[in-house]
Amino acid sequence: MSSLELDAKIYIAGHNGLVGSALWRYFVNQGYRNLIGWRSAEVDLRNREQTIEAITNSAPDVVILAAAKVGGIVANNTYPVEFLQDNVRIQTNVFEGSHIANVERLLFLGSSCIYPKFAEQPIKEDSLLTGPLEPTNDAYAIAKIAGVLNVQAYRREYNRNWISGMPTNLYGQGDNFDLQNSHVLPAMIRKFHEAKISGEGTVVLWGTGSPMREFLHVDDLAQACHYLLENYDDSAPVNIGWGDDVTIKELAEIVKETVGFIGEIVWDTQKPDGTPRKLLDTSTINNLGWKPKIQLRAGIKDTYSWYLANQTN
Repeated sequence: MSSLELDAKIYIAGHNGLVGSALWRYFVNQGYRNLIGWRSAEVDLRNREQTIEAITNSAPDVVILAAAKVGGIVANNTYPVEFLQDNVRIQTNVFEGSHIANVERLLFLGSSCIYPKFAEQPIKEDSLLTGPLEPTNDAYAIAKIAGVLNVQAYRREYNRNWISGMPTNLYGQGDNFDLQNSHVLPAMIRKFHEAKISGEGTVVLWGTGSPMREFLHVDDLAQACHYLLENYDDSAPVNIGWGDDVTIKELAEIVKETVGFIGEIVWDTQKPDGTPRKLLDTSTINNLGWKPKIQLRAGIKDTYSWYLANQTN
């Protein structure tokens, strides 16, 4: 693989989302000056004709597919049809448009939820399709698995140098803090902050707090994406993570301390825990020469500062 020239035309699908905005910031800071991104009002990636026309007309050299319908346990469990169909449509349309436009390099970003619920820990890339999925987000996971297989199909049938990266749980600037459809870390930040401001004595969190989760700052992910585009060319998906995890209880204590909430945490054990543990084996990307840099406490502090500066309610 060769380095990406600074004048390379890079299309970041989903450039306003958590991942996409981090990718945009990263490439701008690296000196790239030919980035492409469309808002959903301009190009609806679920629409085949719009997507193919936009990609073929712009003719990018690189595509990073970070666009997706995403959400936490509540959203995934409530709207499985939308999570499955919207994501499959987005992926299929971007792949087809990129193929027609003869895009040289494409990076599809999936999710660690593609792996079986009870996969051996830490989870290796070859655990894919070896067991049942976590039922609360199986529709989203199936869509992302379809994306991985689609990349492999384009490699096999058309010799495309396209790759797939599987990030662990992400957080950082631009996260979604809506309590109805956010992930666990931003939801905690908002809950603890609002309890602090209102003077409440308790914060109620879902489950037992015993599941273990791995967290990667989205700015680390952006750098990893660039690294993979320049250093990896294989059909197997690559895990992108920190390589270590914490319990949800430990995470809650870190967020509580960062926000400055002095009350009590109450665990609603009638609510689901989800997968008991989900730690990625990151030896593949580590052996390529990449490792993350942003420690969890520092990353949460950075994310809380962003939330304070950008909250709208």
